[in-house]
Amino acid sequence: MPNPADDRADVRYLGRLLGDVIREQDGEAVFDAIEGVRQASVNAHRAPDAAATAALSARLGSLDLGDTLRFVRGFLLFSLLANLAEDRSETGSTASLASAIDSLAAAGVDRDAVVALLQGALIVPVLTAHPTEVRRKSMIDREASIAALMAQCRAGRRDPAAEAELVRQITILWQTRPLRAVKPVVLDEIQSALSYLGGSFLPVLPRLHARWEALTGTGLPPFLRPGSWIGGDRDGNPNVNAATLEAALSAQARVVIGHYLAELNAIGAELSMSSAMVVVTPELAALAEASGDTAASRADEPYRRALFGLYARTAASYRVIAGQAPPLASLVPGAPYDRAADLLADLRTVAASLAAHGGTVMVGGRLDALIRAVEIFGFHLATLDLRQNADVHARVVAELLRIAGVTDDYEALDEEARIALLGAELASPRLLFNSYADYGAETLGEMAILRATAAAHARFGPEVIRAYIVSKTSGVSNLLEVYLLLKEVGVYIPGDPPSCAIMAVPLFETIEDLQAAPDVMARFLDRPKAAALAAVRGYQEVMIGYSDSNKDGGYLTSNWSLHEGALALAAVFSDRNLRMQLFHGRGGAVGRGGGPAFDAIRAQPQGTVKGRIRITEQGEVIASKYGTPAVAETSLETMAAATLLASLEPPRLSTVDFTRFRAAMASISAAAYRSYRGLVYETPGFNAFFRAATPITEIAELKIGSRPASRTRSDRIEDLRAIPWVFSWAQARIMLPGWYGTGDALAGFEDKGLLAEMVDAWPFLGATLSNLEMVLAKSNMDIARRYAGLVPDTALRKSVFGGIEGGWNRTRDTLLQLTGQTELLDRHPALGRSVRMRLPYIDPLNELQIDLIRRRRAGEDDPRIAEGIHLTINGIAAGLRNSG
Repeated sequence: MPNPADDRADVRYLGRLLGDVIREQDGEAVFDAIEGVRQASVNAHRAPDAAATAALSARLGSLDLGDTLRFVRGFLLFSLLANLAEDRSETGSTASLASAIDSLAAAGVDRDAVVALLQGALIVPVLTAHPTEVRRKSMIDREASIAALMAQCRAGRRDPAAEAELVRQITILWQTRPLRAVKPVVLDEIQSALSYLGGSFLPVLPRLHARWEALTGTGLPPFLRPGSWIGGDRDGNPNVNAATLEAALSAQARVVIGHYLAELNAIGAELSMSSAMVVVTPELAALAEASGDTAASRADEPYRRALFGLYARTAASYRVIAGQAPPLASLVPGAPYDRAADLLADLRTVAASLAAHGGTVMVGGRLDALIRAVEIFGFHLATLDLRQNADVHARVVAELLRIAGVTDDYEALDEEARIALLGAELASPRLLFNSYADYGAETLGEMAILRATAAAHARFGPEVIRAYIVSKTSGVSNLLEVYLLLKEVGVYIPGDPPSCAIMAVPLFETIEDLQAAPDVMARFLDRPKAAALAAVRGYQEVMIGYSDSNKDGGYLTSNWSLHEGALALAAVFSDRNLRMQLFHGRGGAVGRGGGPAFDAIRAQPQGTVKGRIRITEQGEVIASKYGTPAVAETSLETMAAATLLASLEPPRLSTVDFTRFRAAMASISAAAYRSYRGLVYETPGFNAFFRAATPITEIAELKIGSRPASRTRSDRIEDLRAIPWVFSWAQARIMLPGWYGTGDALAGFEDKGLLAEMVDAWPFLGATLSNLEMVLAKSNMDIARRYAGLVPDTALRKSVFGGIEGGWNRTRDTLLQLTGQTELLDRHPALGRSVRMRLPYIDPLNELQIDLIRRRRAGEDDPRIAEGIHLTINGIAAGLRNSG
């Protein structure tokens, strides 16, 4: 378990070093100004009275623009360093697979059941480029260096050399521009993802899988693998295309095959055993003979000769697959491997020969780690998903059909007519695309990325791209359209049964779509060829989205709709004896499905996990969970442990209680939905309030992602992406998407005894309210009121903010009553300490942001004002941690 005293000591230690750096770099006066504001803010939190608040305001008001920028940078860096200390204190402290197995054993689940589940498990964290990470990559890299040094510089065991390097790294951080000068392009996002895939996943996953095999005492498939959307997610991002797909896959290949080459070189250097001293297997001798290595100095070293051959073939694969010369050329020629499986077979030949003469100790765990790496990562490193909006597919299919003379207006057809037409075309061997015809840019772009996909399958094998996510799925035709497009490039092959190496995965996002999802999937799976595809693969994946359902219906109704949708979908699959795999589209913020992954996975409805789960990892969450190998190891082990428990734990509720709780929750959710929709979509002027009282306009100017903030040019809330929606409310410390509507619904539920029973006994409601409680603790209605002061219409300001503040008070009061607390987070003391430690560093940034926004909107054009706003956005996001 983490030691809170060590955590706080580390924060103080890093804060002292930062203060020393600021004093040395910018002088005593700058340090004193920053320290004076810090002390005033801390005092205002310890004794929140009018005098303390006035003292803080006076300190902030005394800063000129130059001092303001330095102050904001100081508080920003303190929050980043506090995050590092907190992450380090939690490393290795959360649930492990061993503890999960012990917990299951205590509940009567034997080891055979655990092994059987793991044999068929699949757990995939999927990295996305969703723009909620406001830090530059340069800043993140420095933070990683500081985190690595913390092990040598913890309180009570200082290493002078390491401390000097720590000061140097903090100094570099202080001298580094926190904000991006230009908006990142997709290639930048690819490189960012590779730093995590190559720096954390690549070394950590082989080690974890070795540990898990030792724990269970049996061989296990590599059931935890990384995935990615970066380079293949086209939904609303016109900058993703065939070129970015090819660039992403080539870059991934360079990282992973480059790693294999380095390891082969190191293993070959170690395996100096002579044929005069050991007897190798015939298979190893054949590898040595086929290597092409004729050097007399190695004539009696069969392992080195064999490794020369493996290196030569892998280097040739690097050249073919990655598209450039390897970092270190081979000394002998070699033919490229057709598949990573062929390299794996040769590595196993080396291992088997070593085992035959007791030589495995000669390479320690290096050869074993390389074998496991090839098993997990192949030549592609991470499986890449494709994603596109269903509306785009419909338009492309309509143009293909029109030019092919099949139908002039596909989009005018109703759902049944579309299904019939698509079914006929899927059964036909003919192709629709005519290379001599004149197609629109959208169709040509989509066909290009599909051809790139087919080419990727030829280069890497089918494991490189397995899923095609269909955003805004609302009917069976949305899935059939994808298969028709895949048929055009030879990935879908008609037949009885048909075959397709890529699965069309529906994404249900809005409340309405989630409610319709079971019927859509039932109709889809009742199509014989769709059921045949699922049966051959062994499963059908369904993705459920947290972000848009929250923006559509509010926090509680979104969570409930996802819970009920998952249960109903599981019943659809069970009735047809097919296996369902859920893909959870979670964001970092609670308003987008965020919160502790362990609790979220464990709280999934009974029977919906069964050892298989995919989860998006987005924005700022990626760095916090996978920024260093040590932190990544904890995060991945936690994910595996939670999946095991969610799959095998006996039900914690009786059928009778579960039925009662669900009926009550349906009523509560309906009330929460009415409350939320009444405020957000039915209150006149609410959109104007939102755009004036939050920094949504300023956030849109941030250079934090390659994707536009809105799906269309419309400024309607419905068309705004969920990320800036949640991000904006977080910056204003209102955090409305993470709680609004819940308090009214819970307060209005009459059977308070039943409600207390539900909170105490039901993991779903417990996890939902725990996340909400964290959001409430980070929000601040006094600061929110000052943001509301940015709204020029006085009547609108009073009306809307009055409703928000009243809802917040009711939500807090009801939650405290239900949980028996006097203050928020009393029942989560570690989290409470963390939040309370951060607030004195966040609140002043909010005060400065409000003032800077007011000045900018009044027409002041000093560029430092815009820079200050963007720096405060960065600093507040760092302090809150899960802002978008």
